[in-house]
Amino acid sequence: MKVAAIQMVSCTRPDDNLRDARALLEQAAQGGAELAVLPEYFCVMGHQDTDKLALRETPGEGRMQQFLARAARELQMWVVGGTLPLAATAPERVRNTTLVFNPGGECVARYDKIHLFYFDNGREQFHEGRVIEAGDVPVQFDLPSRSGHRWRVGLSVCYDLRFPELYRAHARAGADLLLVPSAFTHTTGRAHWEVLLRARAVENLAYVLAPAQGGVHENGRRTWGHSMLVDPWGTILAQQDESAGVVSGEIDPERLRAVRLQLPALSHRVLP
Repeated sequence: MKVAAIQMVSCTRPDDNLRDARALLEQAAQGGAELAVLPEYFCVMGHQDTDKLALRETPGEGRMQQFLARAARELQMWVVGGTLPLAATAPERVRNTTLVFNPGGECVARYDKIHLFYFDNGREQFHEGRVIEAGDVPVQFDLPSRSGHRWRVGLSVCYDLRFPELYRAHARAGADLLLVPSAFTHTTGRAHWEVLLRARAVENLAYVLAPAQGGVHENGRRTWGHSMLVDPWGTILAQQDESAGVVSGEIDPERLRAVRLQLPALSHRVLP
């Protein structure tokens, strides 16, 4: 099955971001992708965290959800909407939410980011917990490919990548493809992005598809980019450093089966 990670450099204007996302999704579809995944905050990179409050949508309503549903339906592929702000239980908070749409335009899975990013090195400071309400449930969904193979897909977002227990939960649930839409900072991405992605692939014997924000944004933030597809042996199959684009490649159930047979580490687990 061909899959695509959409890399963007989103700005503060949702309309411009949706236009750019549609063009990249069309490029992925024209390239034969059955699944395309947008990055975290594909719809907006605001000047400040509270900008998300004005854009929050309720589940099943809103132009960002309509955009994703329409793209999946018209392009006849699975579309994973990076993240978008959905209403939370507290009025001054939002959920940082990934939504999955099938080729019929139906929303078939929702994941709310569990781990909220905090970083302060004296020059850069990020504190997602000021505005975002954390989720608490790992989510997987099944994707029947055109070939007839059914993929179990585990959802995660950005900072989740540093918490291997989430991915182990996906592995226990049978996941063989892990999605990591992200907006890693340039500082943390340069240090840890690749090693973390490859580690999650190797330890869970799964493919990892990680679309990212990548470049200098209108709000002054610089993200690392390097969207990539990693195979279950930790080999990088496709990658792009910075700027908008489509990173695509094939995931192969026979390759997955062969790796898991030659090194059946998942069956050797001892600790819960």
